[in-house]
Amino acid sequence: MSVSSTQKTVDGYPRSIFITGASSGIGRALAQSYAASGVTLFLCGRNADRLQISADTCRKQGAEVYTYLFDVTDAAASERAMKKAWEIKPFDLVIANAGVSAGVLGNTESAASSRTIFETNVFGVVNTVLPAIDLMKKRHSGQIAIISSMAAYRGMASCPAYSASKACVKAWGEALYGVLKPAGVDVSVVCPGFVETPLTDKNKFYMPFLMKAPKAANIIKKKLVRRPAIIAFPFTMALGAWLGSFLPSRIVLPILGLLPLKKK
Repeated sequence: MSVSSTQKTVDGYPRSIFITGASSGIGRALAQSYAASGVTLFLCGRNADRLQISADTCRKQGAEVYTYLFDVTDAAASERAMKKAWEIKPFDLVIANAGVSAGVLGNTESAASSRTIFETNVFGVVNTVLPAIDLMKKRHSGQIAIISSMAAYRGMASCPAYSASKACVKAWGEALYGVLKPAGVDVSVVCPGFVETPLTDKNKFYMPFLMKAPKAANIIKKKLVRRPAIIAFPFTMALGAWLGSFLPSRIVLPILGLLPLKKK
């Protein structure tokens, strides 16, 4: 792997990072994981108070922090924020992390919440990634990380819209990997298992291999250095999801249909 020295801090990690959904969960944990002296963070979110908490924590760790308050479903707002950030300091890494689930929305996947899930988890990612591609291609360098989910490997009856939205961005990210690699831009799709975040706090069922957000962020941070196309963890769950994607639907779908729905 060859990466320009201008894209790394002394310890080998990016020095300029743009993160959506940074006000809580994995996004906040990633921001805190990267925060250090010599690092510039551009943190984005919808909740001003929670975003400020993320920013204050990262500043205490020595990072230079800029915050942008907007909804990723607003394409114009997303592009404006990214261009403003780029003018301050071109970023080496963009993390398209913002996402919602039915649990966060306070209900099961109704018609309204299904539309919100697709708008945020699919078009919110699109609105983040497309401006990043334009900026990074001009510099012929950079990395984009798309936060998907283990639910992307198979349609799950417990969360149809959520798993479909994550499958969409997973496939898109995999395709972009091949398209953008020759232009010097790397794309990595991240598929975590169950992580303690506001998205999973509403789940009342057993979540195997559940891990804390800081641990998940640390895994993502370390694996992104290698710039792989896919980052899926924990290994045992990733292996099961991968195998499940190959098994016949007549075997897998009845089993997935037994999973509990999100509670209202």
